[in-house]
Parts: sequence; structure tokens; C-alpha cells
Amino acid sequence: MRKLIVTEFITLDGVVEAPGGNETDHPHGGWQFTHSSPDVGKYKVDELGSVEALMLGRKTYDLFAGYWPSQAGNWFGDRMNQLPKFVVSKSLQQADWNNSHIVRDLAKEVAALKQTDGGDILVYGSATLVKSLLQYDLIDELRLILYPVSIGGGLRIFDDGREMKKFALKSSRALEGGMVILEYLLMGP
Repeated sequence: MRKLIVTEFITLDGVVEAPGGNETDHPHGGWQFTHSSPDVGKYKVDELGSVEALMLGRKTYDLFAGYWPSQAGNWFGDRMNQLPKFVVSKSLQQADWNNSHIVRDLAKEVAALKQTDGGDILVYGSATLVKSLLQYDLIDELRLILYPVSIGGGLRIFDDGREMKKFALKSSRALEGGMVILEYLLMGP
């Protein structure tokens, strides 16, 4: 069985964001760039090397498909372009980025995909998708890179009014600059 692993950059107040901060018009967008760490870079390289597929929401897919195809010639870019990509979307008509496949029925198709042979599947960002994956208990592992900032609002993966989810700490590691890498296993409701 394949594991579904979610990886997020997150603030102390629970805001998740891509490194470029271009997902919203938040005045503090790009906060992740204010903290650099070679340890985070190594972690992200190791993380990408440990999986056999990616899963993305449509908005993240659009951003990635607009960037990564032109980043060939280095290990990370080549890996991003080579891996199978599963794009969860009801509106996307075609997925042209190399080795991309559209998933229309999240609950049914993702559960079935997890039962197939192959390595683990990594979900980058994709806050809306992650909320749905949490709702259907499809996430096996949650990896958070916690940044020592509070920005007062933005995209979140945990909404008010949802049922309780229980997590078990798999590992934690403090980094220079105040960041913390937290890895959790989802235990269920």
C-alpha cells in the first residue's frame, strides 16, 4: 500500500504558503523567503527523492506546470518533471505537464490509488486539496516545516468546525533560524 504524505510550509498561526507567496494577495506573502536554511533545502531534496509520485490540487498544479518544465538540467527539476503527477480537479480539461493524470473523484480515486503498487505519493502545498484529504482520512503522514512567524491570516489546512483528528509525532527536529521540522502520522478521528 502506498502512503499519501502531505508536506507544508506553515507559520505559528497555521498559515500555509508556497515559497513565492503568490497564492494570495496577503500583505505578508513570501514570508518563507525571510528564513533561509540549507537544512530545509536538504530536507526537501531528500523528501522528493523518497517518493514515487506527486499529487497536486489544480491551483498548485497550474503554478508548478508553469515553472518546473523550464527547470530541467538539475536533479530537483528533472525529478519534478519525471515523476508521475496526479492532479485532483473537477474543472481541469487536460494536464499537459509530463506524466500528469487528472483525478476527478477524490475520495474514490485517491483511495484506489493508495492501494496500487508503487512508492509513496507526496502532496505539495495544495491547501484546498489537503482539507478534502483530511476530511476523507486519506492522509497517512503530515510533514510541517514550522516557521517562527505569525502573519495574521491566509490559507490554512485546518478549518474551524471540522471534526477532531489525532496525530502521533513521528519525528521533530529544530533547525538553525528557529524553524522546526515536524512529522506526524495521522491516527484518525
